[in-house]
Amino acid sequence: MTYDVNAVRKWFPALEEGAAHFDGPGGSQVPTPVAEAVASTLTSAIANRGSVTAAERRADRIVGEARAAAADLLGAAPGGIVFGRSMTQLTYDFSRALAKTWADGDEIVVTRLDHDANIRPWVQAAEARGVTVRWAEFDAVTGELPVEAVTGLLCPRTRLVAVTAASNLLGTRPDVPAITAAVRAVGALSYVDGVHLTAHSPVGLADLGADFFACSPYKFLGPHLGIVAARRDLLEALHPDKLAPSTDAVPERFELGTLPYELLAGTTAAIDFLAGLIPGDNAQPELAPGDNAQPELAPGNSAQAELAPGNSAQAGLAPGDSARRERLVRSMRGVAEHEDALLRRLDAGLAEISGVTRYGSPNRHRTPTVLLSLDRMRPAALYRELADRGVNAPAGSFYALECSRHLGLGDTGAVRAGIAPYTNASDVDRLLAAVADIARVPAPGT
Repeated sequence: MTYDVNAVRKWFPALEEGAAHFDGPGGSQVPTPVAEAVASTLTSAIANRGSVTAAERRADRIVGEARAAAADLLGAAPGGIVFGRSMTQLTYDFSRALAKTWADGDEIVVTRLDHDANIRPWVQAAEARGVTVRWAEFDAVTGELPVEAVTGLLCPRTRLVAVTAASNLLGTRPDVPAITAAVRAVGALSYVDGVHLTAHSPVGLADLGADFFACSPYKFLGPHLGIVAARRDLLEALHPDKLAPSTDAVPERFELGTLPYELLAGTTAAIDFLAGLIPGDNAQPELAPGDNAQPELAPGNSAQAELAPGNSAQAGLAPGDSARRERLVRSMRGVAEHEDALLRRLDAGLAEISGVTRYGSPNRHRTPTVLLSLDRMRPAALYRELADRGVNAPAGSFYALECSRHLGLGDTGAVRAGIAPYTNASDVDRLLAAVADIARVPAPGT
C-alpha cells in the first residue's frame, strides 16, 4: 500500500484557493474532518467537565479521547499527556515548576539550534534561580548538532538538558536518543522540543528517551494547541503554581483554567486523520456532521491509564495494544517517504539555480525543510516575489533566533520552504520555477 497524495489533498479546502503552500513549518493547512470536529463541539451542548448532565459528560469524554489520541501519536501513556494553549506556554510552565527543584551551583544545557521556546524559558528560569546555563553549539556549515557538543557540557550538577528533535529552521535532526542516554547517565532530565519533528515522522517517547516531549497539533494538521507528554511519576513530583480550588490530580494540575474542548476534539480528529493516510487503513472516512467530534474510545485507549512510578512513557502501549498507534506509525512512515522524495526533487532543482544559497547540508538526515536565500535579494523581497507567483514560502528567523544568528543571518533570517503531507510534485516544481524566474530578473527592492 502506498501514500496517495492526490487522495489526501482532496480533504484540504484551502488548497482549492490555488497557492502552493510551503508554510507548513509555521502551521499546516487543516483537513475538513478537523474543522468539522471543532465546529460540531462548539454547536453541541457543552459545559465544564462533570458526570451529571449530558453536556458535562461530553466535555469529559472529549478530554479523555484527546489524551488517548495524543498518547497513541507519541507512544506515551494518556495519564502523562498535558494540554496547554501552546508549546511555548507549556514550556514556560514546566520551566518554572522544574526550577523549584534547582539550587545554587546547578547547571542546565540549551542549544543554539533550538527554537526560542525551548531556550528562553529555561534561560530565564535559570537566571531567576542563580543556575548556570551552558550553550551547546551546532556546526554552522552542516547545520548538525554533534552529540558531543551536548554531552561535553554535562556534569554531576547538570539538572536539565533542553534539545530539539528537529530544527524548525534547518530541519536538522540531532541524535536525541544518544543525547538523552548521556543525560540520564548524569542524573539529569531531558526536555525535547518535538514540534517540528512530530509533523514528519513517527514519534515514540521510549525510543527517544525523552523525559518531557513537547509538540503542537497545529503543525500536524490540527488546531492551535500545545501538548507535553511526560512520565507520570515525573508529573507527580512537580508542583506548578495553580489556583487553590483547582485539582491537584495529574495531569490536570498542569492545565490552568478550562480546557478548550473544541480544540481537543479537533486534535483527536487530526490524529485520527493521520492514522488513516495509508489506503486500506480507513483513510478519510465519510463523516456525517457531528460524527467525528466524539468518537468512541477503542479498547485499550482508556484516558485514565496510569504509569507506575519509574516506568517509561511507553507503559501501557506494548506492541499490539493500540491499533491506532500501529496505523499512525505506518501512516507517518508513508508521509516521511513521500516528503523525502519531494525533498530530493527540491534539493536537486535548487542546486541548478544560479545565485541560490542553501543552508545546512542537503546530504544529512533531516525533515523536509529548506532554508535558502538568493544573491542580492533581501529575504523579505524574495518572500513577496514568491507570493506574487502563488508560492507561499515565508522569510524570517521563525523564532529560531540563536540558530539564525549562528548561521550569520542575524535576526532577518532567510526564506524557509517546508514540505507537508499535502505537498505534491507540482507544488515543488512551481516553487523551483518561481525561484528560477526571480533569479533571472531580480525584483524591485533588492
